[in-house]
Amino acid sequence: MMLHLLAVTITLHVPFTEREQRIIKRMSPVPALPQDLTNRVADDPSAADLGDHLFRARTFSASAAVGCATCHVPWSGFDDGRRVAMGEAQGTRNTPTLVGVAHQRWFFWDGRADSLWAQALHPFESPGEFNSTRTDAVRTVFKTTPLRSRYEVTFGALPPMDDRARFPEGAKPGTAAWEAMAEADRNAVTTAFVNMGKSIAAYERNIHMGPSRFDRWVATMGSGEDSLLTDQEQRGLHLFIGDAGCRNCHSGPLFTDRAFHNIGLPEADGSFPSDPGRSAGLPKAREHEFRLSGQWSDDPDGPQARRAGQAKAGPEHWGAFRTPTLRNLSATGPYMHDGRFASLTDVLGFYNTLEDQVRLDHHQEQVLKPLHLSQEDLAALEAFLGTLQWEPQNPSETSKKSP
Repeated sequence: MMLHLLAVTITLHVPFTEREQRIIKRMSPVPALPQDLTNRVADDPSAADLGDHLFRARTFSASAAVGCATCHVPWSGFDDGRRVAMGEAQGTRNTPTLVGVAHQRWFFWDGRADSLWAQALHPFESPGEFNSTRTDAVRTVFKTTPLRSRYEVTFGALPPMDDRARFPEGAKPGTAAWEAMAEADRNAVTTAFVNMGKSIAAYERNIHMGPSRFDRWVATMGSGEDSLLTDQEQRGLHLFIGDAGCRNCHSGPLFTDRAFHNIGLPEADGSFPSDPGRSAGLPKAREHEFRLSGQWSDDPDGPQARRAGQAKAGPEHWGAFRTPTLRNLSATGPYMHDGRFASLTDVLGFYNTLEDQVRLDHHQEQVLKPLHLSQEDLAALEAFLGTLQWEPQNPSETSKKSP
C-alpha cells in the first residue's frame, strides 16, 4: 500500500522587536485630512452635496453616457475594475482609486494636476473622457434645476447660459467660439466651471480611508491580543517592514511616499516603454490654467502652491509614476499604471524576480532589487496586504463613502 503524505506548511509567529514595533506604530492610524486652503469650499457641506450630484451625473459628456462615477464606481472601490479607463474613448492608463484621494499632493498617475479640484476639471474638456467644454458644462448645471438650485445655494447666481449669443455651444479656450466671447463672459463661465471642480473635490474629500483590521491590531499591539492578525499575516508584516523592503516606497500610515518612481515596466508587448510619465506630467501641472499658483486658486501664494512650485523633475523621472496607496488594495485591481497585472499575486511575482524589467540608463531606479522570496513568504506578504482593507464595524458604517 502506498502512503500519500499531505505536506502542510506552518507559519510560526515571530515576535516583533521593539524597533519593529516603533516602525509599525508609525503606520497607523490614518491621519486627519490636510487642509486645502486653495479651495475655499473644501469642507463646505453644501458644496460637497453639489459635488456628489455632479460626480454621479452623466449628462456632462458628449454622449450623455459618461461621468465621474463611470470610472470611479462608488461600490467598486471608486475605480472601474478595467485594465485601462474607458470614457468617450479608451484611455491608456488604469483608473486610480479615489479612496483617501484628499491625502495626495499630486493627481493622476503622472501628477499633471497639483490639486484635487484641478484634477476634477480635467475630464470635462478631455476628448477621451467627457469630450465636452466648460461652457456646455456650466450650461448643463444652469438648465438642470436640482443642480442649479444646489449651485446657487453655495455660489450665487449663474451666468445667463440660455443666452446663446453670449455663451455659444462648444466654447472653450483655443476655440474660435471662445475667442469671440467678451472677456467678462469668459471669466464668468470659468468662475462657475472652477466652482464645479471645487465642489467635486469637496465631495471627494469625504471618500475616506476607513479603519482596517491592521489599524485595530496596531491599536492593541503590546496588550497581548495578537489574534486580530493571523500568524501568516504577521509574518507578511515582518517581511513588509523588513526583507521585502516595501516601506521604502509604501511608507507611513498612507502606505505611500507620495512620490514618483520608474520601476522599469516594459510595454505590454515587451518593447521599450513609451509613456514619459512624471517627466511630462510636471510641466503640464506647472503650466496649467488651474495650477495652485494661478488666478483660480484661493491661496495662490500659500504653502501648497510654494511646495508645488519647488518640485523638480530630472531624467530619472522619465517613465516614473505616482506611488499608489496600498490601503484597500484588494478592491482596486487590476494593478500598475497600465493595469497590466490582474492580481496581487502577479504584482508580487514581478517584484520577486523583476523579470522583463527594462533597464533604461544610469538614472534607473536603484531601490528595486529582486526579492527572491519563497512562495510561502509571498503568500504571507499578500495576506498582510489584505489586512489593509477597510472593515465596517457596525451596519451604520456601510453608508459611509469608504468602499
